[in-house]
Order: sequence, then structure tokens, then C-alpha cells
Amino acid sequence: MKKLLQIYAFLFIVYFLYLYNYHMNESHLSQLTQGEGQGEFSEKYVMVTFQSGIDYWKNSLKGFEDAAQKLNVLVEYRGATQHDIHEQITVMEQVIAKKPAGIAISAIDPDALTKTFEKARDMGIPVVLFDSGAASDKVSSFLGTDNYKTGITAAHKLVELIGKKGKVAVITSPNQLNHQERTKGFLDTIKKETTGVEVIAVKDGKGDQLVSSKVAMNLLKKYPDLKGIFATEANGGVGVGEAVSLLKKNQKVKIVSFDTDKQTLDLIKDGTISATLAQGTWRMGFWSLLFLFDLQHKNSPIIKREFSDKPPMTSYVDTGISIVTKENVENYYAK
Repeated sequence: MKKLLQIYAFLFIVYFLYLYNYHMNESHLSQLTQGEGQGEFSEKYVMVTFQSGIDYWKNSLKGFEDAAQKLNVLVEYRGATQHDIHEQITVMEQVIAKKPAGIAISAIDPDALTKTFEKARDMGIPVVLFDSGAASDKVSSFLGTDNYKTGITAAHKLVELIGKKGKVAVITSPNQLNHQERTKGFLDTIKKETTGVEVIAVKDGKGDQLVSSKVAMNLLKKYPDLKGIFATEANGGVGVGEAVSLLKKNQKVKIVSFDTDKQTLDLIKDGTISATLAQGTWRMGFWSLLFLFDLQHKNSPIIKREFSDKPPMTSYVDTGISIVTKENVENYYAK
């Protein structure tokens, strides 16, 4: 009996030493993984968009995920499946209820989300806007394109393409702040800087390829001498391209579009779309997460040490654009 007790005692000691050693190794591994000033894998940040399945969001999400990997935090992607503000508000309410460490959102409507942003702030959840902004003091920052300036750039390019004279039109999404600004920049530039160019219509394409195609088709039939169309977003540009192709006006009607989804790039490659404006979408996602992390971890050593090129957190950060044409389109296909 005494010998049996000795064996049990020995086994208990061995088991205790095993547990102690395992705990110490795990603790050391955790310290190595987490690093000084980094987050923990239990800390989650959420990106919220709309029309969540479209290609446009892929680069922003990739930037968000790349930042998460460097910061050692979790991220989640959510979004309204349609171009529907009520659905996006519902998604935001669901996200807020889970109390994430922060939310980056592209807003469909510049005003409708104000109460939702206020709820997030009251719960201590920082919110930054990217791509499409909102007139709210409940968010910390907006990271995106200077949309008014892109409207100016689009106007200059389209005027150049049509030989500085002729009728042009705009197909846009008038309820979104970013599209309002693009349209205003375009219209102001045409009015102030040209004498031979006339904007004959500004139409709602509802951010939808089929709707935009129908709108463009009607315009082209009503104005057979229409020389150019500015589409303020990618679905609209592809829709306009389809209408122009169906009416066999590819060489006559110049299209300036937005963004670099594959359909748009293919239409530039075959000459249907003359130019598109590429946004800094990866930077939108990457910097959004850095800003949110900084709001949660004031003066974080890892932000100072690893992200010295991060722009200062201000109410607005311009993520830049570039012009894509047939000459450089190959550079914008996903590798």
C-alpha cells in the first residue's frame, strides 16, 4: 500500500511539472505573438459596406485584413446586400450590439446613419468612415477620395476626349454624398472652364448596372449627337458601356467612369470606356484600421514603431486617385 502511494505521489508531481511547463511555454508564446503594444486576437474590428458582394470592396477589405495581420487583431466583414439604407442601418445595429473594438463604414446616405453613429459612440465604439462619408460629428474621421477634385479631373479628361466641344451627360447616385461631390466638381468645372461643352442631363443610375444601361440608352436615343458620359461609379460605367456598345456608338461616345473592377478594366481594354478613375481603396481599408486601433490604444508603441508613414488622424484624409486608360490598364488588373 505504501509503495502504491509513493507511485501516485510521483505521478502527481510529474503531472504538476508538466502543467507548469506547458503554462509557461504558452505564456511565452503569447508574449512573442502579441508583441509590445499590439492587440489581442479577442479584439475585433468590423468593416461595414453596402452591395457587399461587388468587386469594388475587395481592395479596401484586403487593406483592412493586411493591417489586422500586422496588429494581431481580428476583423469581420459585414454589409447590406443591396443599395438599401434601411438594410445598412439594420446591419450596423447588429454590429453595434456585439460591441466590437471599432467600426469602419462606407455610408450609403450622408444623414440617415446619424442616430446609429451616436449609439455606437455612446457605447464607446469608435467609428471611422471610408469611401463614402456622412455629415456627422459622431465619427472620428473620413478616409477617402477628394470627390469634388475627382469630379474636376473627370471633367478635364472628358472635355479632352470630346475635343472641347459637344453635349455630355452624367449618370450618378444622387443620394450618396461622394457621388454628389463628384457630380458637383464635374458640373462646376464644365461651367467655369468651358464654352463649347453643354451638360444636357444628370440622371440617377441607382448604382445599378441594368438601370444605368437603360438610362444611358434613353439618353443616347434622345440625343443622338451626345458625345460623352461621365459615370460616377463602376456599375454605372459598365451599364453605360453596354448601352453604347448595343447602339454601336463605341467610337463616337466617350465614357469616363470610376474604379477598377474587372468589367470596367475589360471595357477600357476593348475601347468602350475611354478612362476610369482609380481610387486608393487599399489605403482606405488599411488606414481605417490603423485609425481605429489608435483610438483604442492611445499612443500605441506599435503604431509609432511600425507605421511611421500613417497619415495623422484628422477629420479628413485624402487617399488619392489615378487615371486609367488603355495605355496603362494592364497595371490595374489583380495579380
